[in-house]
Amino acid sequence: MKLALVQFSPIFGDVESNNNKIFNYCNSVDCDIIVFPELATSGYDFLNRKECMGYSLDLESEFFSPYKELAATQRKLIVIGYPERQGNKVYNSAALIFPDNKFNATYRKTHLFYRERFVFDENDKGFFVINYPDFNMKLGTMICYDWRFPEVARSLALLGADLIVCPSNLVTKVWDISMPARALDNKVYLAVANRTGGENRNGNDLVFTGESKIYSYNGTIMAEAGKSNEEVIIAEIDPKITRKKSFNEFNDIFTDRRPQFYKV
Repeated sequence: MKLALVQFSPIFGDVESNNNKIFNYCNSVDCDIIVFPELATSGYDFLNRKECMGYSLDLESEFFSPYKELAATQRKLIVIGYPERQGNKVYNSAALIFPDNKFNATYRKTHLFYRERFVFDENDKGFFVINYPDFNMKLGTMICYDWRFPEVARSLALLGADLIVCPSNLVTKVWDISMPARALDNKVYLAVANRTGGENRNGNDLVFTGESKIYSYNGTIMAEAGKSNEEVIIAEIDPKITRKKSFNEFNDIFTDRRPQFYKV
């Protein structure tokens, strides 16, 4: 199947413009799965929780109805980072919109980075994997700073993920060191949809590093974007290949685990 990542620079607070761009890419890119950056609908650097609430959305709102219709019509899985409102709580989330809408879900960021802790609530649902039979694919999700914790990718892999998608607003380069290991250690495809551009709304210049990447299950780069370009990258993936975790006749990276000795 074709996996696409869209790298662009959301305009802070301009939900209409960001929405138009996201929807146009969803409609025009020939792929089975399309992934957008973290907080793609709103921009990133909120001044406070109240401001974020003003841009927050609910997956059941009218905002997402055209995406649900498009996903069903084009048989496309869409992943969009957005601020999610649930009652008096707001989460840094990713909408997972499937061709069959009964599979739709939201992943909420588990590890909040820097000032995010003053804006968002932490994930209260834990990690999960969605088995989508029409694509014969099992999808896991994490968001940006979640990558820092190897337990996240391992948890998703142990739940059966073939592909882990990671909508991101990355401002460092050290993730380049760890992301291939997350893919290799767990024998999963890993897709990092990062954004470009910059924001300064809290007295700190945030420069987002781009270079979105799709990693193969062996840690190699299958597709890579530039540092500042708005662009789409695409790779062909075969989820079934990830499911055999042995690498010789005696060793299997999952069955060889000895968790009784792991102090985590």
